[in-house]
Amino acid sequence: MQKKTSECIANLLQACIDKKSHLAGKLLHGHIFRNGLFSDTFLCNRLIEFYSKCNNTNSAQHVFDKMPQKNIYSWNAILSAQCKVQNLELAHKLFDAMPERNVVSCNNVISALVRNGLEEKALFVYYEMIKEGFVPTHFTLASVFSACAALLDVECGRMCHGLAIKIGLDKNMYVANALLCAYAKFGWTKNAVRVFEEMPEPNAVTFTAMMGGLAQTDRVVEALAMFRLMCRKGISIDSVSLSSVLGVCAREGSGVESDDFVQSDKSLSRNVHGQQVHCLTIKLGFAVDLHLSNSLLDMYAKNGDMDSAEVIFANLPEMSVVSWNVMIAGYGQKNQSEKAIECLERMKTCGFEPDEVTHINMLAACVRSGDVETGREMFDSMLNPTVSSWNAMLSGYSQNENHKEAIKLFREMQFQGVQPDRTTLAIILSSCAAMGFLEAGKQVHAASLKASFPVDKYVASGLIGVYSKCQKAELAERVFHKMPELDIVCWNSIIAGLSLNSLDGEAFMFFRQMRQKEMYPTQFSCATVLSACAKLSSSFQGRQVHAQIEKDGYVNDIFVGSALIDMYCKCGDVDQARQFFDMMPGKNTVTWNEMIHGYAQNGYGNEAACLYKDMIALGFKPDGITFVAILTACSHSGLVDAGIEIFNSMQQEHGVEPVLDHYTCMIDCLGRAGRFHEAEVLIDEMPYKDDPVVWEVLLSSCRVHANMRLAKRAAEELFRLDPKNSAPYSLLANIYSSLGRWDDLRNIREQMSENHVVKDPACSWVEYKNPMPWLL
Repeated sequence: MQKKTSECIANLLQACIDKKSHLAGKLLHGHIFRNGLFSDTFLCNRLIEFYSKCNNTNSAQHVFDKMPQKNIYSWNAILSAQCKVQNLELAHKLFDAMPERNVVSCNNVISALVRNGLEEKALFVYYEMIKEGFVPTHFTLASVFSACAALLDVECGRMCHGLAIKIGLDKNMYVANALLCAYAKFGWTKNAVRVFEEMPEPNAVTFTAMMGGLAQTDRVVEALAMFRLMCRKGISIDSVSLSSVLGVCAREGSGVESDDFVQSDKSLSRNVHGQQVHCLTIKLGFAVDLHLSNSLLDMYAKNGDMDSAEVIFANLPEMSVVSWNVMIAGYGQKNQSEKAIECLERMKTCGFEPDEVTHINMLAACVRSGDVETGREMFDSMLNPTVSSWNAMLSGYSQNENHKEAIKLFREMQFQGVQPDRTTLAIILSSCAAMGFLEAGKQVHAASLKASFPVDKYVASGLIGVYSKCQKAELAERVFHKMPELDIVCWNSIIAGLSLNSLDGEAFMFFRQMRQKEMYPTQFSCATVLSACAKLSSSFQGRQVHAQIEKDGYVNDIFVGSALIDMYCKCGDVDQARQFFDMMPGKNTVTWNEMIHGYAQNGYGNEAACLYKDMIALGFKPDGITFVAILTACSHSGLVDAGIEIFNSMQQEHGVEPVLDHYTCMIDCLGRAGRFHEAEVLIDEMPYKDDPVVWEVLLSSCRVHANMRLAKRAAEELFRLDPKNSAPYSLLANIYSSLGRWDDLRNIREQMSENHVVKDPACSWVEYKNPMPWLL
């Protein structure tokens, strides 16, 4: 009897799932609960499916958590529900906690990661899946090829292609389309064409991908021919296909060949192709499709036919900001600044708010690609630029790090009597800070007072940044204290500014004041104050901040976590740092770097080497900082051969070009081990021979091993490069002293005196057990 009841309820639940009947499903849930049927795993699984279908993931999770008996279907159902709403952190925990997995479990996680732009993690899960012996399905491979395309991971793409052939999925429509898209994205058009030719029944997605791939490599004529073939084969043409071929028509640099789709007269504009597609668009009834209409506008505008673009624009059934942006870009490309300005004004009149693209297009069509000079030409051609136009041009200079031009343009703006707004001042203050240009910062400060922005929080934050960068911490504090109302941005700016000026104790005090005023810290606040504690080498303050982070809920934030690891390592508590590292739910390259560097700083070379191997094994990609950390660890712990192996693998295996820091680490490593011949060979081969740091490191090693010949060479290079530096004199004097060469020692001291070189005084740092007064 109970079995029949369960079947009946299951059928009713399926009906609710099909119709997304949320209320009816909840009533069935209540019936199941009241009648003691909650132990029925099949019904609970149906409930999870139902809530997931109705986008009620919390209820689905609640059902799963309360289920007395779970099977693999239960785990996959809740995993799918969490992936559907992009709750990836919880989905990852569920995936790790599964008592057993199958291909469905892996597919859910891989596809969710790819959809959310986490392609590297998706490939890592895929590799683990293969290691566990699971055979990928067409869903798996389609997602993996998409990840390879996004990462431009050619090697993985080719490997998966081979596997697809081996297991007989290479002809599957989903797999083949994804593979074709990947090869097109790689720029491997020949391979994409081969995949296309081997497909038994290519569909609209296949042809669209091929057109995009051919156009991407400037094979526009072939892309148009592909569209012609699509029409001949009777493939259903949708708005996406038409939009894609219009994009092909808009591309520059193609020739025109004779066939029945394109005309043979090579003197005709490529605009003819777009006109033919336009006719087809009307014929197929897509004239009212907004996305396709914008593609038509873009095609005509890029081909310089603004008359046709205006006709389409005037007859659009509806408009979007994109439509206006395309028109403004078209006028800009034709240097019709008056029409562009008129279009912008009409856009505002019609109730559309200009976005960043609008302003960039107003300056010039080419600014989209970062060509600020062309943008400036368009800006100068404007008759009456608005403050937004000035801001867009200033922002273009600032974002491209041409801060000098940004400051010149701001001065011109003042001379022309254009009143700046707070965005203007924030942009220009950012440029002043980047240049360390104190005088200009003061002038902007004066302009802000004149423009009645003395208490604006954004401007104040920018001023704090400028004064801090220019080592004027007292002025930064003065601006801060004059603010009648402070937000978290201002607090973050002053804390970061004080830390930048090595006033880390004061930075910590401001952090405490911020908390006392019940200002909720951000991740940036926590990371900054932890950096201050690290520079103070004070675990007392660091532990206080750690407790606050736990309380505020930032302990799982990856950047805050990395700062915590750095703090504990710099305070010498490596075990605590590793304990926290192991507990972190998510890690990135920065996190691994901090832990490896922490081991290196504290002399744990073997542990650093093991951690580096774990990082590589888990699929994390090392960067230049990773190699500085691990090479430092090898140097400090005498792991010379391991260091050489890692150094040689940088470019060959990981694609990281060695820079000065890496060479310095290797020279230090070889020098400490007394392998001076190899160190000399490396110095002679590297491109950084004229950097004094390299020779200082080598000279220091020569002192330890009493290598007088090489010490003299290193010292001579240092005297040449930096005659006022006291380090080489001191190191050479120590070597002479240890060898009892008193005459040479006297000579080097006389040389210091003649060159007016003064040895820098040493200092020590001691932390008291009791806190400083400002910590109480």
